[in-house]
Amino acid sequence: MKAALSTIFTVLFIDQLSKIWVKLSMFQGEQLPVFGNWFYIHFLENPGMAFGFEFGGDYGKIALSIFRIIAVILISRYLVKFIKDGYPTGFIICSSMVLAGAIGNIIDSAVYGLIFSDSPPIPGFVASFMPEDGGYAPFLMGHVVDMLYFPLFSFDWPEWVPGVGGNHFEFFRPVFNVADSAITLGLTFIFLFQRKFFLMVYMEEKRDVETSDEIADLDEGSVPSGA
Repeated sequence: MKAALSTIFTVLFIDQLSKIWVKLSMFQGEQLPVFGNWFYIHFLENPGMAFGFEFGGDYGKIALSIFRIIAVILISRYLVKFIKDGYPTGFIICSSMVLAGAIGNIIDSAVYGLIFSDSPPIPGFVASFMPEDGGYAPFLMGHVVDMLYFPLFSFDWPEWVPGVGGNHFEFFRPVFNVADSAITLGLTFIFLFQRKFFLMVYMEEKRDVETSDEIADLDEGSVPSGA
């Protein structure tokens, strides 16, 4: 349980600290170089899904928020079960990363619209905290703050390439946040190391069965014959 709670609180702290700093320090669309030309802090607000993708307008936004809340409840219940069943620490940490990421983006959509003013894409216009006129959106309608941008490389497709000829290609184009990263990394590590994780669970269960059998054999051997 300690590993799970530490992971969740660490991810949430970094995620919310970075979002609040960006929201109160930058105008939307502003970009700050961090490492050369391939890592920037680029402030965008995302009304929809992860990595800057949008989803179905206002009704889609509400549906997505409700889905996230249900997902958090289900993941939390399974995480508690995993801990009680003695799953490997690595698996617990990865699952906790996914849970923390989901919670982090729920916080944005649930309360950011209530406690912050709007962030227009106008230089010099920075959001304020707890504005007198109220926030920019009702409950569950706030925007998720994104800021991590990694344009690692780009090129223009040759004109002769069907469908994309003449278009500009950039990798990695989507702008995302710490919560998105936690979800992606957690799921990726579970996928990559699932065999190791579940092999450890199997071996632990096998040892428990063997120990139980040995105890049962000792108990049978100690029972008097009754002659």
